[in-house]
Amino acid sequence: MATSPRVDSATQQWDDALNRLISLSRATLTHNVNLETRISELEREVASWKHSYEVTVESFRQQATEHKTQLNRQINNTDILSRSNPLILCVINGDNTFFERSLVCQGLLGGRAAAQQLTKVIAEYLTTQNIPTPDRVSFWVTLYFKKSDLANILLNNRFCNLNQFESFLMGFTQASPRFATIDIGSGEDGSDVKIQEYIKTFSHFTQTLRVFCIGCNDINFNSSFNELRSDDVIGKMVAVQNSTDDRSEPPHRSMPTLTVEGLLMTHNPSRLVKRSPVPVGSFNTVVSNGGLISPQSPASRHLIAIDPGLPLHKRTYHLDAVVFQYDDDLDLVEHPPPCNEYYLMTCSKGAGICKYSHDYGLTPEQLATLAHNAKKAPCNWLKNGVQCPYGDRCCWGHVCPSGQRCIHLSKGKCWFKAEGMHGEN
Repeated sequence: MATSPRVDSATQQWDDALNRLISLSRATLTHNVNLETRISELEREVASWKHSYEVTVESFRQQATEHKTQLNRQINNTDILSRSNPLILCVINGDNTFFERSLVCQGLLGGRAAAQQLTKVIAEYLTTQNIPTPDRVSFWVTLYFKKSDLANILLNNRFCNLNQFESFLMGFTQASPRFATIDIGSGEDGSDVKIQEYIKTFSHFTQTLRVFCIGCNDINFNSSFNELRSDDVIGKMVAVQNSTDDRSEPPHRSMPTLTVEGLLMTHNPSRLVKRSPVPVGSFNTVVSNGGLISPQSPASRHLIAIDPGLPLHKRTYHLDAVVFQYDDDLDLVEHPPPCNEYYLMTCSKGAGICKYSHDYGLTPEQLATLAHNAKKAPCNWLKNGVQCPYGDRCCWGHVCPSGQRCIHLSKGKCWFKAEGMHGEN
């Protein structure tokens, strides 16, 4: 049965509308799916940003708390520093370095000069680096070394003699109550073990402003300096080196370097050119006569004997000597006369400058006579009103041999002019 054209047209319109509706529904569903996917992505992104924000806020909160704690600690530290003396420390590894030969050969005076020079260069460094140093700052210097080992090395290489070495150390420690030398003995452990504990302990003290390290260049100190860097105290450390030091690199890259001239050896003492050994023995076998310490002399040294034909007390100058090995083949020459202070104490001028001889050899009998005669001349320290640094070891007279019965005292001609030199009350 044929349909009318009007019905066919209406059916077609409904079909077209239904197809459009289906297409629109599908497009809507697809769009909704895309939107839901995008919403999920955005939600994840928002969650990620929210988490990052929360982490950042928490991090800043922790940093603020730490900074506040650190600020309070600094305020407390400032209060502590105002109530106590800040510390400037200097530690010396005597196994790796020692002082310049020209200073050591001066003995007592050289030790004091070395202490003064070290103090000066460190004070100048603190000034140039704008490091605040209160008026009451305490400066401490500690030398760690194996005394007998170092003495053997120096003496075997003619660096100095035993008397000069001992006197130098005495002068160095006498320069200040805070200057000390520590002999660690001849065990297997070196000074570096002691020094590592020293710097790890004192660098963490609140009062410690700086720790100056001398001779701490070897690899043994790397781990200690790395620990200090981790603890954020490496900034307190300063490496002190000679301007011509063969170990030019600082012990740690984070440590500043203080360069000095004319104070320290340019090489490790153990790298000195080896020569024939000098038998120094132990420090308890030093010959002593009347309180005057005399070092043992090398057997190979060519000495000059005093002419035995003239009694010592008849000579016009005071002769002083150390006990050398006597040799019948020694030359009998007496010009120039022996240097008193070199043989009985230490000569501050050194053999190259001193106009008196350092090469005479005496018998024990002659030495006893010389020590007795030397006491007849007054000590210049006391004569000038200054306390004698040698004390009982001084070779010169601290009192007039004639005492209150001195016939020259009333005439004003006695050499012993200082107060108390004649036993006055």
